[in-house]
Amino acid sequence: MYRIYIDDTALIISESLPGGLGSHQQISEAEFDFMKFYRLVKGTPGSVNVLLTKEPKLFFKKIRKLFMVIKAAGGVVRNDENQFLFIFRKGKWDLPKGKLDEGEKTKKAAVREVEEECGIKVSKLGDLLCKTWHVYEEKGQVVFKKTTWFNMKAKRQELVPQLEEGITEARWLASGDFNYIKENTYPLIRDVISLLEV
Repeated sequence: MYRIYIDDTALIISESLPGGLGSHQQISEAEFDFMKFYRLVKGTPGSVNVLLTKEPKLFFKKIRKLFMVIKAAGGVVRNDENQFLFIFRKGKWDLPKGKLDEGEKTKKAAVREVEEECGIKVSKLGDLLCKTWHVYEEKGQVVFKKTTWFNMKAKRQELVPQLEEGITEARWLASGDFNYIKENTYPLIRDVISLLEV
């Protein structure tokens, strides 16, 4: 199953209907045109759209190869007091992440971005948590952004938000505060949070 986000709209490409979706719209595979779909949902209120296909991986690859792919990496950082690191950027709660430098390995980029955006030292890079896809426009071109997320550990330390990246706050929050975060974040970040075992 592939889940692609355009703003607050989700496009799910799957072999079968995922459980617990709630309100959603089913899309015909035969008539699907990604650019038409993108233009239709861009800037409109969020919705969940499901495209059922026998070959989700092939279908997704067919769409993706038409566009430039930007690779990014980030982390879900837990401290020794079982709190998680969140940042506040562009009016929403987010997780630290950023684009890979040319030739940079994904794991190295994930740690670098977390450390730069929050002014901390990561003590341990853990295992892969998930990969997410986000579609947006950069310099007039539609791009697919693939973010690889890792579990990380860090000692509780003073946070220094990277203001030049538009980050106005960095904060340690307990899992009990996740609902507070979910009220003002992106659906993609809600998906990542839902994977945390706390």
